[in-house]
Amino acid sequence: MRLPCVNSLYSRAFHHKFVSFGNFFQEMETFQPEIYEQIRKLKDKYATLGQDLESYLDGLLMSNTTTYWDYLNVDALLALQQPKTDFPDEKIFIMYHQVTELYFKLVLHELEQLSFNGRNVLRNGEDKGWNEVLSADYFVERMMRCNRYFDALTHSFGIMVEGMEPEQFKQYRMALLPASGFQSAQYRKIEICATDFINLVEKDRRSLYSGTTTGSMIEEMFEYSYWKKGATELATGEKTLTLRMFEKKYTDELVGLARRKINNNIWQKYLELSEEDQNRKDLQLALRAFDVNVNVNWPLEHYKSAVRYLHDKNSEDKASTGGTNWQKYLPPRFQKRVFYPTLWSEEEQAEWGKSWVENVFSKQQETLR
Repeated sequence: MRLPCVNSLYSRAFHHKFVSFGNFFQEMETFQPEIYEQIRKLKDKYATLGQDLESYLDGLLMSNTTTYWDYLNVDALLALQQPKTDFPDEKIFIMYHQVTELYFKLVLHELEQLSFNGRNVLRNGEDKGWNEVLSADYFVERMMRCNRYFDALTHSFGIMVEGMEPEQFKQYRMALLPASGFQSAQYRKIEICATDFINLVEKDRRSLYSGTTTGSMIEEMFEYSYWKKGATELATGEKTLTLRMFEKKYTDELVGLARRKINNNIWQKYLELSEEDQNRKDLQLALRAFDVNVNVNWPLEHYKSAVRYLHDKNSEDKASTGGTNWQKYLPPRFQKRVFYPTLWSEEEQAEWGKSWVENVFSKQQETLR
C-alpha cells in the first residue's frame, strides 16, 4: 500500500508523538481506508477555516480527556444552593425549584425547535440550518417530549410537598419575601410560545380583541395578562411588590417574545400543516395533553401545596410569599385559560379544570398506548 507523505499530512511534532506509542509506519499500515477518508475530510474541514490539520491534531493530543464532572459543571451546579436561613428543609425547597426551572428550559428548547421547523443537522455533525417545512411526525414527537417533561414535574411535586416539614416552611418562608414562584419568567415564556396571546388575557377581557393580532395589540393585551390579576394584594387589590419587580425585569423581554411569536407560536405552526395532518389524532391528543399539563395539572399541584402550607381552617388563609391571591389564581377553573380552544368541545371548556375533563382525557390518551 502506498502511504501518503507523512510530512504533508502531519507535523514533525505529531510524528514524534506517534512514534512514542510504537512504530508510526507500522500503525499506518493497519489503518483501514475509512481512516484515510476521515483524515482527508478533517484536513478539508480545517482548510476551509484557514487552519492546518496538524495544529489541531497536536491540540487533540495535548488536551485533557473529558470528565463527567467537568462536562456537566457539577461543582458549580452543587454550589448554587444558598439558603437564607438555617432550616434544613430550605435546601429542598431551593433545589426542587431549580430542577423545575431546568425542566422549563427543556420545554422551551423543544418549542423553539418547533417554531422554526426543526434543526437539520447531518449525521456527520454538519449544521444545515432550519428545515424549510415542519413534519407532522416531528411535531408529535416534540410535543410528546414536552408532555413527558411536565409529567415528570407534576408527578415529582410530592418530593417537595411531602418532603418538607410544614412548620419549617412557615418559618423560613418569611425570609424569602417577596420572592415567589409567580416570578418564573420561563413559565411565562412557555405560555407565550404555546398559543396565541389572546388566550393569555384575563377571560373577561378576551372578547374585546378580535381580528389579526398586531405588535401594538400585544402590548395592550399584555397589560391584561391573566397572571397579573392573580398578583394582587389581598387587602387592597393593588399590584404586589412581587409583580412590580417582575414587570420591571421582564416586561420588555416578554412583550418582545410575544411579538415574535405572533406567527410562529405552536398553535400557528399547527395551522400551517395540511388539513390531513391537522386531523391526525396523535397530534391533536399531544396538543391537548400539553394544554392539560400546563394549564390544569401543574397549577393544581401548586394549589394542593398551597393548601397544605398556607391554608388554616381556624383562621384566614395566609398569603403566599409574593402576596399573590393564590385561592383565585391557582385553580384552573377560575382562569379558564386554554391554549387550543378549537380542539376542545364547549362542554369540556365549561368544565375546564374539573375531574370530568381529566377522566375523559385520560381515557383518550390510553388509546395511544
